[in-house]
Amino acid sequence: LLPAQTSLEYALLDAVTQQEKDSLVYQYLHKVDGWEQDLAVPEFPEGLEWLNTEEPLSVYKDLCGKVVILDFFTYCCINCIHLLPDLHALEHTYSDKDGLLIVGVHSAKFPNEKVLDNIKSAVLRYNITHPVVNDADASLWQDLEVSCWPTLVILGPRGNMLFSLIGEGHKDKLFLYTSIALKYYKDKGQIRDNKIGIKLYKDSLPPSPLLFPGKVTVDHVTNRLVIADTGHHRILVVWKNGQIQYSIGEKPAIDLEAEKVSTVAGIGIQGTDKEGGAKGEQQPISSPWDIVFGTSGSEVQRGDILWIAMAGTHQIWALLLDSGKLPKKNQLKKGTCLRFAGSGNEENRNNAYPHKAGFAQPSGLSLASEDPWSCLFVADSESSTVRTVSLTDGAVKHLVGGERDPMNLFAFGDVDGVGISAKLQHPLGVAWDKKRNLLYVADSYNHKIKVVDPKTKNCTTLAGTGDTNNVISSTFTESTFNEPGGLCIGENGQLLYVADTNNHQIKVMNLETKTISVVSSEWLLQGQMPSGGIENISNQPTISLQIPGDCLSLETVVSVRVFLYYCSADSSACMMKGVLFSQPLQITDTQQSCIAPIELRYVF
Repeated sequence: LLPAQTSLEYALLDAVTQQEKDSLVYQYLHKVDGWEQDLAVPEFPEGLEWLNTEEPLSVYKDLCGKVVILDFFTYCCINCIHLLPDLHALEHTYSDKDGLLIVGVHSAKFPNEKVLDNIKSAVLRYNITHPVVNDADASLWQDLEVSCWPTLVILGPRGNMLFSLIGEGHKDKLFLYTSIALKYYKDKGQIRDNKIGIKLYKDSLPPSPLLFPGKVTVDHVTNRLVIADTGHHRILVVWKNGQIQYSIGEKPAIDLEAEKVSTVAGIGIQGTDKEGGAKGEQQPISSPWDIVFGTSGSEVQRGDILWIAMAGTHQIWALLLDSGKLPKKNQLKKGTCLRFAGSGNEENRNNAYPHKAGFAQPSGLSLASEDPWSCLFVADSESSTVRTVSLTDGAVKHLVGGERDPMNLFAFGDVDGVGISAKLQHPLGVAWDKKRNLLYVADSYNHKIKVVDPKTKNCTTLAGTGDTNNVISSTFTESTFNEPGGLCIGENGQLLYVADTNNHQIKVMNLETKTISVVSSEWLLQGQMPSGGIENISNQPTISLQIPGDCLSLETVVSVRVFLYYCSADSSACMMKGVLFSQPLQITDTQQSCIAPIELRYVF
């Protein structure tokens, strides 16, 4: 297939009009379709686990008569995540009735990604609505000689291979190849419009107050938590007892005092620029996964730089909030957004020159501006390491995890140890404890919180058993996490807040008493309850009930559950009174339009 497709792609470079491009692809398909023998893909092996389908699919039964796109992906991969909007757009353009079906083939990099429940969480988090098969042993991957995440393989209606696309950034080709393939085979009468039995996993889940919270931080001035409620596409600003102050949806920067939202960096479209230098709101950026306010040594005052973990380009960037200098840079204007460290190559490469260093999907940042540290700590997820970036000269150094070969991004595990002998698995968050001179690490795919002494490079498990069941124990050693993603220090080093992503919770670790609790979810249910809400009892609350049209009985029982909250004026204490009572009712009129108000009284 490769020589024929390469010739097509060279010809497309010279094509000017859309008509020329369509014609070239049509001619290519006529050529490939006329080969004596199809390049047929193997059948999906029996026993594989499927998501978003009523039953396992067959290439030569269910998918016969469809143009099929096989998306070979692994859910940790930033390039795979970048590809999903293209697939979503394609699904909105063509459906199975038009003859198109996308099938995600999940071929894991990390052991944690082979577990079906973890893939389920990723399918929900990324809003994947097409069928997904768990190719845990990479059998399909090997049969089709796939070598890169992501890889798209486009099949014709006989299970015959037509195209392959490697990596991200091929949206135009994807739409061109798919649309012409649908037209070509429809002209030949080989497209079937039958529907595929889709059963979305997300439809079976109850509502949740938090959905995959990715990051959490503390507003030390007002003593509030700010939570990235990723699955609900919102930022929650809450008091420490869990009471929501306000919710902000789909906006990038928030002034918590003035309650205003503004854009400080990015244009709303994924960028590919690996240098930067434009003003923040004019600078395209790519998947910023964490930020931290800080300095650049002594040359810029504290809080005058916003450091950015740019996961999409495997770099660390800086946004200058005031005029100043970065190490090895000339004077820069206020608002400039540019690369600070990282070549843009996906590597585990340390170097005294920041632009020659290589990161692999940096996902978490924490700042230690004081001497002798004066550095950024970086959770470098795809290399399974924690690295440091000097604020003095920009030098990038290894702290724990990984191995010495900068090209080996598979040196992961779950091992306590010193420096390179310690092993992590896809860490997503770090938090610096200035009080104790310790660094806490969200070792996400090991489902643990680890602690690192940067002086000795000793890394040990602080909390979590490695089990993903949601066990909320009072002790560090017995409690569990499920892909924790974000960490922050609060209360002058007493508490460590953990965004326990796949458990949809914010957990609170008391570093002095070694106990764990959960930020109250009752207040977080505001606006999320399927049959209730939070009411101000200064006004009489009402409960609306609708009698079913096919009601067979004239007797019913209304069960009422009420939680009455009393909060002090400064929100330092919150008390709850629970009430549960049932009221039998006699129905006298089953007409749905009948409104019969009934007053129920309960004395507290």
